[in-house]
Amino acid sequence: MPRSVNHVASKARRKKILKLTRGYFGARKNVWTVAKNTWEKGLTYAYRDRKNKKRNFRALWIQRINAAARLEGISYSKLMGGLHKAGIEINRKVLADLAVNHPEAFKAIVAKAKTA
Repeated sequence: MPRSVNHVASKARRKKILKLTRGYFGARKNVWTVAKNTWEKGLTYAYRDRKNKKRNFRALWIQRINAAARLEGISYSKLMGGLHKAGIEINRKVLADLAVNHPEAFKAIVAKAKTA
């Protein structure tokens, strides 16, 4: 009995991966084994960097808050401690946005934190 091979399915599987590696450099885009390895490693990097993205943004927000707070004559740690004592629950993302786009609102928050 002749061997039965499903070329349609295997070719579709390969085609799907090769389509995902379009735009890669050299053999990474058109040689099946290289493209598959590159694509799989890319998924690993994507997973890792979704976590790193959160870390990077938090660091950016802290830098922005610190810079704006120092213009008001208070350090970042003193500001955050004052906010906690005053019972103001505002996250760093919103606080950084206020510091950049609404300085007068940020000043009011800093004033409350200083008095607490």
